[in-house]
Amino acid sequence: MNTPQDSSLGREVSYPSQYDPGLLFPIPRAAARAEIGLDDNALPFVGHDRWHAFELGWLDNRGKPCVAVATVQVPCTSPNLVESKSFKLYLNSLNSARFADAETLRTTIASDLSACAGATVQVTFGLPALRDTPLGESIDGLDVDIDCYGPPRADYLSADPSEIVEEILVSALLKSNCPVTGQPDWATVSVRYRGARIDRAGLLRYLVSYREHAEFHEQCVERIFNEVSQRCAPDVLEVEARYTRRGGLDINPWRASPGIVAPASMDRELRQ
Repeated sequence: MNTPQDSSLGREVSYPSQYDPGLLFPIPRAAARAEIGLDDNALPFVGHDRWHAFELGWLDNRGKPCVAVATVQVPCTSPNLVESKSFKLYLNSLNSARFADAETLRTTIASDLSACAGATVQVTFGLPALRDTPLGESIDGLDVDIDCYGPPRADYLSADPSEIVEEILVSALLKSNCPVTGQPDWATVSVRYRGARIDRAGLLRYLVSYREHAEFHEQCVERIFNEVSQRCAPDVLEVEARYTRRGGLDINPWRASPGIVAPASMDRELRQ
């Protein structure tokens, strides 16, 4: 089985002592998408899941340790997402493995992750630069009362069709929980759109209503994209959540209206 409950999440596991690509655990995307009314064969968005791996080490042919950081990009059209704990265990399994050079390791990681995801995964060594300017306009300072922390309340979302705008709204208050362990996941989320002006107070209340919601990072972003699309009907929409690091990994799911091309230059938040 390939459900979260079948993975290593929430279980005591042995620290891997040798390279083992079998540690990677795929979770099919289709079931979670069906729960929110998405057809895996006719997705209303394009996108990717961008991982940053800060704890990557291996040995060269003479046994000398080497270290690097990596950026990994998994297409949202892949049949599977890569479960995060299995990803960490896999990276740890490289610590005592010998590779001729960094490029050999990079292609090995790309091949192993592609096999797990069921689609071509891009791996580069190095990280995007830290962002030093605001990603958009923060809505966190709004003077609002909030008393709902889950489940997500799509009915909070609304837009005024009498005013057409193009803007990027940002909140650092997104928090959700792992569906297996219950551990908190923290993120800065951005909503870029063109269309009827979205009610900011309603959007903030909606994002905070994920606070006790249990769902994987990628699934939360797809739910946000789908519900903003349905409730606010923007002409163009992009949603990205930049999650903070856990176990040397952070993830940045990005979903956008078909036809939008991902930015050529990515960056990271200071919280990452």
